[in-house]
Amino acid sequence: MARLTRAESQAHTRRRLLATATELFLRDGYTATSLERVAEEAGFSKGAVYSNFRNKDELCLAVLDGVRAEKAASVDATLSRTDSLEELLAAFAVWAAGTGGDQAWIRLEAEYLLNCRRDPELLARLAKSNAEIADLVTELLNANARRLGVRLPMDARQAAYALFSITLGLGLLRSVDPAIGVESFTSVVRLLAQPAEVTVPEARSASHEPAGGADAGAHRD
Repeated sequence: MARLTRAESQAHTRRRLLATATELFLRDGYTATSLERVAEEAGFSKGAVYSNFRNKDELCLAVLDGVRAEKAASVDATLSRTDSLEELLAAFAVWAAGTGGDQAWIRLEAEYLLNCRRDPELLARLAKSNAEIADLVTELLNANARRLGVRLPMDARQAAYALFSITLGLGLLRSVDPAIGVESFTSVVRLLAQPAEVTVPEARSASHEPAGGADAGAHRD
């Protein structure tokens, strides 16, 4: 077997550290996971961690980036297998039930945000990460809307932030009360999935009626 180059070895070390850190952060949480533990579990020295990540905050954010990307990829794969709007909504409901029940991820998101709240630099990094996941979700929304002939009733990026927020918020509520279902989440997605021919603004434009209805003009005369 050919010997790894220095770059390949560094990439392997980083992947191994990230995989181990992901398992530990999700299982034990942000506070309880130390860099020493990550290094030990991954089979490296603590120096190997610092050669790849400046500190625990940077490592945890890299973990969250990976988890978020995995979630986005999984929903993309799920929705791409559907051929109609109803199939898409049904598939999304199944996906949301699983993701909304992923308490390890949701709790890590909340714990990391609380850790960042008084550090402007960390908040800026987290905001950048949020923007990147919003980009992924925006692309997903636009692609599926085009594919199924659906017109979103709001800007796709605003919809992406709304869905991301609902995912995290509903997940936190479900961590307190698992009896809470995901129906509210899927109902929001259904509202976003308005077929183009029945979009409310278009219907108003076609009717040429003022906002107050047919009688509004009569009252103005």
